[in-house]
Amino acid sequence: MKNPFTIKAYESRELFCDREDELSLMLNNCLNHTDMTLISQRRMGKTGLILRLFDEIADVHPEIHTIYLDIFSSRNIDDFIKLLAEATMKSFKPKTSIGDKLMTFIKSMKPQLTFDNITGEPQLQIAYQTVHEKEYTLRGLLEFLDEQGVHIVIAIDEFQQIREYPEQNMEALLRTYIQQTRNLTFIYCGSKKHLMADIFTNEKKPFYSSTTFVSLGKIEAAPYSTFIRHLFQENGREIDDEAIQFILEWTRRHTYYTQQLCHTVFADGSQHIGIDEVKAACKQLMQQGEAVYLQYRQMLTVKQWSYLIAIAKEGCVQQITSAQFLGKHHIGTASTSLRLAEALCEKGLLNDEATLDGTIYSINDVFLSHWMERL
Repeated sequence: MKNPFTIKAYESRELFCDREDELSLMLNNCLNHTDMTLISQRRMGKTGLILRLFDEIADVHPEIHTIYLDIFSSRNIDDFIKLLAEATMKSFKPKTSIGDKLMTFIKSMKPQLTFDNITGEPQLQIAYQTVHEKEYTLRGLLEFLDEQGVHIVIAIDEFQQIREYPEQNMEALLRTYIQQTRNLTFIYCGSKKHLMADIFTNEKKPFYSSTTFVSLGKIEAAPYSTFIRHLFQENGREIDDEAIQFILEWTRRHTYYTQQLCHTVFADGSQHIGIDEVKAACKQLMQQGEAVYLQYRQMLTVKQWSYLIAIAKEGCVQQITSAQFLGKHHIGTASTSLRLAEALCEKGLLNDEATLDGTIYSINDVFLSHWMERL
C-alpha cells in the first residue's frame, strides 16, 4: 500500500491539500498575463502549488502551455540556458507543431543532444565562443517561445540563484528580454526570502515592481484536519480527532513537517491511530534528525547555538530586543540579539516572518525546534 502523504514531489490533486484561494488567485493572474513572485517560509509547498496550478491549467485551459524549471543547480548563464531549453523540450513534445519548430531552433544552436538513461529526458550541451553568443541564445530562446502565438506560463524555481552567477548583468539581461515578450507569463519562486525581496522590491534593481506578490501562509486547521482524516480512512485506517489536533499543533501546520509526520505515522502500519502513536512518531523523527542537529552545533558559535535554544524554548519570539527575553535567556544587549538573529536568518536556521504586529522569529526546522526545546 503506497503511503498517501507525499514528502517529495507533487503527485496529484487528490494528494494535495487545500490552497484553493492561492490557486484561484494564481490562475486568474495567469489568465491576465500577470507575472508573479511566490514567497513564503521554506518548505511551505511553493513548488507543489505551482505544479498543482499547472494541473489545473491543463484541465481547464489546455490552450495555455506550461514550462517549469528549477535553477538551484545552475552556476552561470550557460546552465540557465541549458535548463530552460531542456524544460522547454520537455513541455513541447516532438511531432507537434511547436515541438518540431523547437527542435529546428535547438539544432541551430549546434548542441550535443543526449538522453538521460533513466528518465529518457533530453539533455543539452551547448558550446559558446563568446559571452555575446550566450546572451544571443538566451534572447533567441525567449523570442522563439513568444513568437509561437500561444500563451505560455514559465515558472522558474529557486530564482534567487541568479544572484550567484559570475555574470553581474544577469538580472538586467533577463528583465530586458522578458519585458519585450507578449505571450509569456512568468512565475518566480525562491526559498531565500531576503534575496527574493531584494530582487523584486529594491527600486535600484531591474525587476523592481515588475510582478504581483502571492504569499503562501499556513493551511487552516479545519481543511487540513479533513484532508488528513480522509487519506487515512481512504486507506483503511482510523485516526482520532485528538491525534489529528496534536499533529497540527506539533508541526505548527507547516506543510512539509505536517506531511512528514503523517507519512511516518502511516508507515507505522497501525490500523487505529491515537495520540500515543503520533507521539511515538514524533520521537522517532527527532531521533532520526539528531545526528544532523548535532552537526549544526559544530557549525555555530556558542552564542548562536544558545540563541537558537532560546528561540526554541519560546516557540516563537516577536520582541527579540525586549528586556524580558534578553534577561530570561542571558543574551546580553539588544544589539547582540539583533546581530545573532540576522546571522542565523542568513544561515537559513531562523525564520523572520513579517506581520502587521511586527516580525516574528522562529526556527525554520520544526523538528529541530522541538528537539532543542528539551536541551
